Amino acid sequence: MKLGYGCSAALNGQQAVDMTAQHRYDLVFMDIQMPVMDGIEATKIIRSREGAQPIIIAMTANAMQGDREVCIKAGMDDYISKPVKFEGLLDLLAKWGEHVRKKAIS
Repeated sequence: MKLGYGCSAALNGQQAVDMTAQHRYDLVFMDIQMPVMDGIEATKIIRSREGAQPIIIAMTANAMQGDREVCIKAGMDDYISKPVKFEGLLDLLAKWGEHVRKKAIS
């Protein structure tokens, strides 16, 4: 099913940091457990930058109590656990897509 969004993929956390420095992304799904640099550290680096910031949504297989809070404290805007269900993904896109549209208008 096509939803009308474009996407890019990073193979590790350092690449995610580099890609977001080179291109403005509206929304980033950030895997927490990536090689080279984890998603928590990558998010902190992205958040330390000046200028426009993407919405960052944590994606993690860690579904333990407190994991969501760790992600939010690191600067992420939301959280979804893996395996990701299509309906959950659609819900997040609907929730944050409206926020992205409002930012683009203002």
